[in-house]
Amino acid sequence: MTALASATTATSEAARLPLDRIDVSRPELYEHNIEGDYFRRLRREDPVHYCAESAYGPYWSITKYKDIMAVDTNHQVFSSEAGLGGIIIDDNIQKGSSEGSIDLPNFIAMDPPRHDEQRKAVSPIVAPANLARLEDVIRGRVARVLDSLPVGEEFDWVPAVSIELTTQMLATLFDFPFEERRKLTRWSDVTVAEPGGGIVDSWAQRTEELMECAGYFQKLWNDRVNADPGSDLISMLAHSPATRNMTAENYLGNVLLLIVGGNDTTRNSMSGGVLALDRNPKERAKLEANHGLIESMVPEIIRWQTPLAHMRRTALADAEIGGKTIRKGDKVVMWYVSGNRDETAIERPDDFIIDRERPRQHLSFGFGVHRCVGNRLAEMQLKILWEEILKRFSRVEVTGEPVRVRSNFVRGYASMPVRLHAR
Repeated sequence: MTALASATTATSEAARLPLDRIDVSRPELYEHNIEGDYFRRLRREDPVHYCAESAYGPYWSITKYKDIMAVDTNHQVFSSEAGLGGIIIDDNIQKGSSEGSIDLPNFIAMDPPRHDEQRKAVSPIVAPANLARLEDVIRGRVARVLDSLPVGEEFDWVPAVSIELTTQMLATLFDFPFEERRKLTRWSDVTVAEPGGGIVDSWAQRTEELMECAGYFQKLWNDRVNADPGSDLISMLAHSPATRNMTAENYLGNVLLLIVGGNDTTRNSMSGGVLALDRNPKERAKLEANHGLIESMVPEIIRWQTPLAHMRRTALADAEIGGKTIRKGDKVVMWYVSGNRDETAIERPDDFIIDRERPRQHLSFGFGVHRCVGNRLAEMQLKILWEEILKRFSRVEVTGEPVRVRSNFVRGYASMPVRLHAR
């Protein structure tokens, strides 16, 4: 089916389905980039929507900006605890399955005060002084990667640039053996994979690969815990009073959280920005005329791409959101990808506008106690990438339809063919 046919079919289905039959958790909607029509209808007709039957069980969809904010900032009622289901719509991602059970608590899947204590252990990695130290490292690596690219020839941007740069950054943050850094890419993909999505074939395979990751990082822990405190994430976890005595499962959970958080969001924003500028020549012309617009373009890329489509909570008590009563124990899914397209909160939300007046008015990093700890690092990496691109190339042309990831969580790209035009 062509992209046009898929879009036409999706528009028709989204309009004619009974409301109670709409299920926005279907991964194929995101693989084919056709989820927008379903969310547009829900925001208009049923912004707090109950889906009784899905592959993930019953759940509530929160689709409007203000309602998402209300849930995201109320951790007293809406819990992230792994034991209740965690932060992803699929309980299997947090708790495994009968085929390959694995329970990996991490600080984003905890409520205060444990969340605050463990988050504090790693927050120095993104302190202003450390970001300043990392800037030259990032710029040097970006320059080397861009200078190695073939100008005028078609190649795949995703592995050549987006994956390579984010994996190099992860290796630096963990002080991970640089020559083996692509292991981090694989473990990131496996962490959020479902069987049949092209990454793993079964839950058992997923568990096996994550146990390989656990063994590797346990050796790194053993090295760091017996050495003087360092400035890398593993050393911070090994020496912080809040995390040095955590279980092996908690350690792996935090490692995987940091891998995914440092990889998928930045990686897919690096690709999404290329696509956004290619499809919006007027915005590209604005940028050419004023390179200073990179400052506002970076958060606009992150909003427009929304690299993580959702976060999930579990209700600890009955609560009212948008006029609907959510019962204790219900699964509540905040669809950031919908809130970032909410016409009542963001002007012309479907448009990519690099000089928005309030470009950081988006939900991509979350809000409240769980707001992304690495948001400034992600923005800095994107800013440097575009500064260096503009020095070298007049255009990054997308030469074909990108292949998108089959996932309702990571909103990203498996491949994107491009051609560079020299400046």
